[in-house]
Amino acid sequence: MSASKPDPARMTRRAFAVFAGAGLAAAAGWGWLRTRPTEGGIPWPLRWMHRLNEGIGRALFSERHLAPEFPEESRAAEPRVNGVIGSPAKVDGAVRVVGPDGAEKRFTPAALLAGLPRVESTTELKCIEGWSQVVTWGGVRFRDAAAHHRWPVDACEYVSMTTADAGYYVGLDTASLMHPQTLLCDRMNGEPLPVDHGGPLRLVIPVKYGIKNIKWLARIAFGTERPDDYWAERGYDWYAGL
Repeated sequence: MSASKPDPARMTRRAFAVFAGAGLAAAAGWGWLRTRPTEGGIPWPLRWMHRLNEGIGRALFSERHLAPEFPEESRAAEPRVNGVIGSPAKVDGAVRVVGPDGAEKRFTPAALLAGLPRVESTTELKCIEGWSQVVTWGGVRFRDAAAHHRWPVDACEYVSMTTADAGYYVGLDTASLMHPQTLLCDRMNGEPLPVDHGGPLRLVIPVKYGIKNIKWLARIAFGTERPDDYWAERGYDWYAGL
């Protein structure tokens, strides 16, 4: 006795019913989400998910876990000129470093990096928009600058970094800044860092998305309270780890 053949029309109706049910469930879920109270500018379930992701990221974080590095000559190129918030026209050549007590020291970028081991690192700059580019960065490790200048990294869990006009600002956890691949950068692809890409000084932190790689760095402030962050205030993940 031969098996009966499937009825294409019946299968199509079943598939349509499943698709329609899934669509209705998604619409209902989105409607519910939009009616939730907001926290930090986005519905609280999304903010809760950000905190969950951060908790997992912090638990798994280790300075032994390195971002991939590439041969300099293989794929390094100029990244997109992305992130134009924080006017470079107001850069006055000073970097202000502020302790948790409010005491401030002022450096030129050259003085900030002087006498420290130079590093070149070819890593992938990953934008939260979905594009990426391998770039060769040159500068000094943040951890070397912190040790040399006796910055209070052991006493402070957080660091705020700001452009000269305060138009762009990022909040960072100190542990990520002390990662061996995190650089205070003044060179790109073997040349002085162009103004469009953050010259004279920027942060390069391959364990974070590009939104944390602040250009035109003019202020570094250490503290015990989580600092404000430009994109976190607009609904993005504060931690932004990779």
